[in-house]
Formats: sequence, C-alpha cells, structure tokens
Amino acid sequence: MAEWRWEYDPTADHVIGGLDDLAFIARVEETADELVRAAAAQFLDGSLYRGTSPKVSEEVIPGGMFLHQVIPRHQCVYILQVTLAPH
Repeated sequence: MAEWRWEYDPTADHVIGGLDDLAFIARVEETADELVRAAAAQFLDGSLYRGTSPKVSEEVIPGGMFLHQVIPRHQCVYILQVTLAPH
C-alpha cells in the first residue's frame, strides 16, 4: 500500500512560482500535511476506492487561501491554486 502524499498540480513552479512569502508557503504546506492525514484516515486504502472523488475544496489560512482536491485512487491531495491575500 502506497503512502498518502500531497503535490502541487501540475508543478510547484506553476502553482506557487513567483510567490516570495515563504512563511505563507510554509502555512500552505503545513495545512496540506494535515489534509493528507485526514484523507488517509477517511480513505484507509485509497488505491481500492472506486467512488467519486471529492470535489475541489478551498482552505482559508492566514495570509490567503488555496484550492485542493483529494484523489483517493492516487492517495494524493493535489494543491491546484494558491492565492496570497492582498496587502
């Protein structure tokens, strides 16, 4: 059984390229770690899951927000878009 993980989709450069707020990016990645733990608990062996994947969701965190989608069959939380709040 593969381990659950998170990834930027399609690439980190595409999703967070140009953001220079390293503290905000760290909050995104810490929250992604929490989402992975939650998904692993909900979908014990995601590779065997045959239902519909959850819809794209948003997480609002200090400094901005990000969109993500859990794909149980991939055992992955994909970070799709990261938005820094205006200053």
